[in-house]
Amino acid sequence: MGMSANDAFATGGRRNRRRHGRGRRGALSEINVTPLVDVMLVLLIIFMISAPLLTAGVPVELPKTEAGAMQDRPDPITVSIQASGALFIGEDPVPFSGLSPRLQAMTEGQTTRPIYVRADGKASYETVAQVMASLSTSGFTQINLITDTGGPSSGANPAAPPSAEPAQP
Repeated sequence: MGMSANDAFATGGRRNRRRHGRGRRGALSEINVTPLVDVMLVLLIIFMISAPLLTAGVPVELPKTEAGAMQDRPDPITVSIQASGALFIGEDPVPFSGLSPRLQAMTEGQTTRPIYVRADGKASYETVAQVMASLSTSGFTQINLITDTGGPSSGANPAAPPSAEPAQP
């Protein structure tokens, strides 16, 4: 005697349960992933909001250039110059006369450590040049000027890929 598919469902699957030795009810083997997805989305939103706040502590409006983004280097020191001419090492304000001694103390004489100079686009050229000259005469060899990408084109060959290295004096 053959059994159709409808007959198997009509019996409630009792034959299968008896055959496999299970009791009246089987173990619930489904995992509810909705709470996991909710938590992951909340974490994603938190990280998306907090990530831009962790990049730089001193607010400056960087000038835009056509240079490409630079590759990350380990443990750089950031010198920021605001439009008013105020200098910062990291987030700490420092006078111009104390810039070189403070950097020498921070690097413990290792002048090969990269230094990123972030200058506001409205900061005077004289101030930026003085800071970079001070760093250069102090023996630092890896001085990098940080800018934003997407600035006006200088008419360079558009087929050539943009440089991934920052400008160095």
